[in-house]
Amino acid sequence: MTNKTARKCLSAEHRAELWRRWHAGELVVRIAAALDRPYSTVHKQICFHGGCAPYRRRRSPRVLSLAEREEISRGVSATHSIRQIARALKRAPSTVSREIARHGGLLGYRATRADRSAWERAQRPKPCKLAVNARLRAEVAAKLALQWSPEQISHELARSFAADKSMRVSHETIYRSLFIQARGALKRELTAHLRTQRRMRQARKNSSAGQGQILEAISIRERPAEVADRAVPGHWEGDLLCGGKSSQIATLVERHSRFVMLVKLPGKDTTTVVRALSAQMRNLPVQLRRSLTWDRGLELAEHKHFSLATDMQVYFCDPRSPWQRGSNENTNGLLRQYFPKGIDLSEHSQAHLNRIALRLNTRPRKTLGFRTPAAKLNDAVARTT
Repeated sequence: MTNKTARKCLSAEHRAELWRRWHAGELVVRIAAALDRPYSTVHKQICFHGGCAPYRRRRSPRVLSLAEREEISRGVSATHSIRQIARALKRAPSTVSREIARHGGLLGYRATRADRSAWERAQRPKPCKLAVNARLRAEVAAKLALQWSPEQISHELARSFAADKSMRVSHETIYRSLFIQARGALKRELTAHLRTQRRMRQARKNSSAGQGQILEAISIRERPAEVADRAVPGHWEGDLLCGGKSSQIATLVERHSRFVMLVKLPGKDTTTVVRALSAQMRNLPVQLRRSLTWDRGLELAEHKHFSLATDMQVYFCDPRSPWQRGSNENTNGLLRQYFPKGIDLSEHSQAHLNRIALRLNTRPRKTLGFRTPAAKLNDAVARTT
């Protein structure tokens, strides 16, 4: 296995951590970064299971443990009888006899190998109840088509078929059968009848961590008047310009002069974005670092770290109101001339992004009386120094 292939694989520990983070409400991009795995690998794993963590296998207390198998191995080596070994373990002699016969006999029995073999042989996937009971499946599908919730269906079946336990099913089984298509029970089209119409299980905390929910976000309505009238330089608007293959660059526009800066981003998780923006802004003189207005994207969830690093206050637009950053939206439209939709933005170096920004900054703008953003910014800086 090559290093590249190995990096994409998810070990048992990785999968456990993936589902722990997913049910805690973390975004897929953050989970991928934490596991050091590609976004697509993590996303496929979640989609394949419909957002539902696979049940973890557990040993039954009735079966032999590894410690007990070690005792059996030592007893066999000491030529103890089956009954002696069983008495020491407080197990039936037949249990010990079958265990030894099944795993190599008296001459070939090894505890570790026997334990591993028993664990592998115990994997007997139980067929989904809805997949094997056509009558129950039809009842559930009919009520889903009437926009009944899985919980309502479960309680109604228990009431209507009180004497027939085969016609009962939990609401969790219905949800999993809808979201996990590998079960082969209910058609995915039936998810359209759910109230939320979602096609996979979402963590309960995910809704509170979704778009627009940024802790301690300061509204754009609290910006000083000098930001709105564009009289003072140093107030910026920003956003991500997205491309193909989950690539993106950060675009920054100074409100007074429409001066543009482009920042290459290796990812769009908040830690990466904040680090890159902070480094870019620290290259500017203090008088050009006053504030930043951003959309509601979670890529700036760690805005407090940005403010500490740059001494710039961050303001956020109202939900679904990108027009409140009009200069940045207009600039992103101009940038599509150089970066068409769907293009892989990760292929462009920072040096190339700087050349594109220079073209825009030395292009006359009608809104500036056909002056260039670079000239307008230079004049503003000269007046404040």
